[in-house]
Amino acid sequence: MGLRGTRRTQDGQHPADTHRGAGPLDLAVELRGVRRQYGRGGSAVHALRGIDLALPRASFTAVMGPSGSGKSTFLQCAAGLDRPTEGSVRLGGTEITGMSENRLTELRRTRLGFVFQSFNLLPSLTVEQNVILPMRLAGQSPRSARGRREAAEMLARVGLGDKGGRRPGQLSGGQQQRVAVARALVTRPDVVFADEPTGALDTTTAAEILALLRDAVDGLGATVVMVTHDPAAAAYADQVLFLADGAIADSLPRADAARIAARMTALTARTARTTPVHAGAAA
Repeated sequence: MGLRGTRRTQDGQHPADTHRGAGPLDLAVELRGVRRQYGRGGSAVHALRGIDLALPRASFTAVMGPSGSGKSTFLQCAAGLDRPTEGSVRLGGTEITGMSENRLTELRRTRLGFVFQSFNLLPSLTVEQNVILPMRLAGQSPRSARGRREAAEMLARVGLGDKGGRRPGQLSGGQQQRVAVARALVTRPDVVFADEPTGALDTTTAAEILALLRDAVDGLGATVVMVTHDPAAAAYADQVLFLADGAIADSLPRADAARIAARMTALTARTARTTPVHAGAAA
């Protein structure tokens, strides 16, 4: 999806060769020369080593990699939760690298959605109030007709249309994650960032959540970027990016779980052979 790295994949193609026709207005996420270093000198950790990436709108991208490959740092920099040491990040065509913290906070509230492994719902609020929360933080009245209508539509979409008045503690884990998905989508964001969204769920419930994310892309035109360790989860994506030692080492167009697992196994083996040569990277 618009990758511009220099390494060839195992299929013999450059990652940059996909979606080359996408123009700036068609791109949801752009990273150019993004590096993230923690510390200095010999003890410095190079978490990201020059990421060049362009993801089109209405796409689903999974990001995988061995422990310490830079997955979490990639997600944090791409979502404006951390600042790169070098390079630039654009979300929905907006350059965010030099933004003030106040402007970044506003952008995250209005134009980004987040789904985390731990759900991150507020237990004192009802399900409806949790879904409306991003709109409320963006300055909209929590009692507005529009907010309640949007929340109702999104809850119906995730199969919880009759649960708006309940508290999160009255729901199962899978239902709570459905609420989190509805909350992430309610503002129709430029990008939804998902960090191990199925890590705390059983296999059946995980498949339901992944199907919701897939439907958000296909039915709502959402853009989803998901970090995962699970090949079965990555199989729902349009493309899988494999990180190793802070760089994009490989990519794979939509594939089944077995093929993704095989590619991941090969990458992990290569990384294990070269780890002593390189400085460490963040997860």
